[in-house]
Amino acid sequence: MAGEGRLRKTRNFGVVAHIDAGKTTFTERVLYYTGRTHKIGEVHEGTAVMDWMAEEQERGITITSAATTCEWQGHTLNIIDTPGHVDFTIEVERSLRVLDGVIAVFCAVGGVEPQSETVWHQADRYRVPKIAFINKMDRIGADFKAVLVQMKERLGANPLPLTIPWGAEDNFRGVIDLISMEALVWEDEELGATYVRQPIPEEMAEDAAQAREALLEAVAEIDDAIMELYLGEEEIPSKDIKAAIRKACCGLKLVPVFAGSALRNKGVQPVLDAVVDYLPSPLDVPPVEGTDPGNGELERRQADDGAPLSALAFKVQMDQGRKLVYVRVYSGTLKAGAEVYNVAKGVNEKVARILRMHANKRERLDAAKAGEIVGVMGLKNTSTGDTLATKDRPIMLEPIDTYEPVISVAVEPKTVGDQDKVAASLDKLADEDPTFKVRMDEDTGQTIISGMGELHLEVLVHRMKREFNLDVNVGRPQVVYRETVTVPAESSMGFDRELGGDRQVGAITMEIRPNPRGGGNTFRVEADPEQVPLNYHEVLGRAVEEGLTSGVVMGYPVVDTAVTITGGTFTPGLSTELGFRLACTMALKQGLEKAAAVLLEPIMRVEVIVPEEFMGEVIGDLNARGGSVEAVEPKGGANVVKALVPLRDMFGYSTDLRSATQGRAIFTMQFGHYDRTGDRKK
Repeated sequence: MAGEGRLRKTRNFGVVAHIDAGKTTFTERVLYYTGRTHKIGEVHEGTAVMDWMAEEQERGITITSAATTCEWQGHTLNIIDTPGHVDFTIEVERSLRVLDGVIAVFCAVGGVEPQSETVWHQADRYRVPKIAFINKMDRIGADFKAVLVQMKERLGANPLPLTIPWGAEDNFRGVIDLISMEALVWEDEELGATYVRQPIPEEMAEDAAQAREALLEAVAEIDDAIMELYLGEEEIPSKDIKAAIRKACCGLKLVPVFAGSALRNKGVQPVLDAVVDYLPSPLDVPPVEGTDPGNGELERRQADDGAPLSALAFKVQMDQGRKLVYVRVYSGTLKAGAEVYNVAKGVNEKVARILRMHANKRERLDAAKAGEIVGVMGLKNTSTGDTLATKDRPIMLEPIDTYEPVISVAVEPKTVGDQDKVAASLDKLADEDPTFKVRMDEDTGQTIISGMGELHLEVLVHRMKREFNLDVNVGRPQVVYRETVTVPAESSMGFDRELGGDRQVGAITMEIRPNPRGGGNTFRVEADPEQVPLNYHEVLGRAVEEGLTSGVVMGYPVVDTAVTITGGTFTPGLSTELGFRLACTMALKQGLEKAAAVLLEPIMRVEVIVPEEFMGEVIGDLNARGGSVEAVEPKGGANVVKALVPLRDMFGYSTDLRSATQGRAIFTMQFGHYDRTGDRKK
């Protein structure tokens, strides 16, 4: 197999976490210790290499996923640092789609927070092996064991500590390595670049022995050879323990866990060792699967430089007005100057340049081989989720899931002359971000932009000012509603009219029913082929799909609706495809009205961490906003209030919460589901 040695020593992984758990701080240490950078960048100083956008440096948060490549122990590490804020969750989704492994960073104080759960379940969906790093062990309230319990309870994970903390809070000294049974202590004056191994101190001996026993028990349960040695009370070689852990980690049976404090430069190198020891190489993951666009049959492509090309475009970024596409090469070789086939769009594309990325810096390459993640210039028609292959051996890889926006604002240029520039800049931003939508309101003539939250839209408006030098007026945020039907209904419509000099005739009978909430829209034809010819089915499907984009209540998209064509009238010599399509559109509209269509609104999952003395005010305020409190859990001297609240009542909540709690409460909010408007008390 071409490139096997190189592939064995390649690791593609991402760093994911809840906002402020320390992902970027951790990644900056990784870059420094691997020699990729020569000084440590700090998020709080706005100097983090991976947070290269001006917006990120000013806000101290990660907004866009950044890719970099570095070396550790003779292995090539391709790393993607992802955002932790829920508004930018698409950045995590599309990164996880192309990664072979993940380091999940948890705060030792905050534990498993809402966005941690979201990204963990995203990784589970793509079956991505994980390593956990419990960060901020130096913070007041740090509790390593409590985070392990939360990982089991909230994530359904099977955490396996491979290092445990030596001390905590102000007394955090280093970590105990449970494989080698040594204490690791870092030299602070060298920014943590070197550490020493020493015997386990007496005060940690009992804890280390118990943790080592738990480690051996867990490994013995999943490996028969180790079980024999364990039951026979024989010495188990470290290499055998590591091999068993690697197999279990790649098989999603265990999550190796490490302790440390990235900001204090302690505990990062053992995690890097674990990436090499336990996370899979491109050869350890199953071959990528896709379909042959010619016959629809399943096809698999092994990670092999000599195999036919298959690559996925997973991110688009506008770089000084030019389009930069991030690509994961799964098989074959992508060459600069070559022509590739965009399978999704059905067009040929020219690869102008291939770049190895380091945040916003880059290095030119002649080719990208299987297992590599690179930036590509010149792909004019390529979007997020498109497959690149050769025209003679095409394959369509599974596209990337996106999320529907839940919030909208109207934008207009401050000067009439900027109208075209605003439209062009919004198109470029929408090219980058599949969760950002732009449309023109036909009734008001306004440009409406929609996104995942207030911060998402605020950042995009700031980028218009900074990157395109455009000032815009922004309207008040509006909720993006949906519509659905509530009762079954039948409708029949005929069409018989002259259009464009030809008579167009068709008649359709359809049944419309509600699907379960979250079940999506479905379409099928049950009519006899003599009533509705088979060659019209695809056209009718497209007509229904188009008709459901605008409902009859307020013109919002219709969701969770089943449409079945039950009959029709086909008259040879008279009936036409256009006639049937128009009859279908009219029958759909009539059916939606008969099926008692209603509005659905986004309901948000809200978590508020609040001191005990302000509990009453917070819960009362959430109830007043039409929310329902689902649970109240104690957490380190405070309480976590979990509630479901309509998005329409959550605008400006952060300011109100600060005022009500003297700035001592914090909250997170993410989309939960759509529910009928008015079903909750106001």
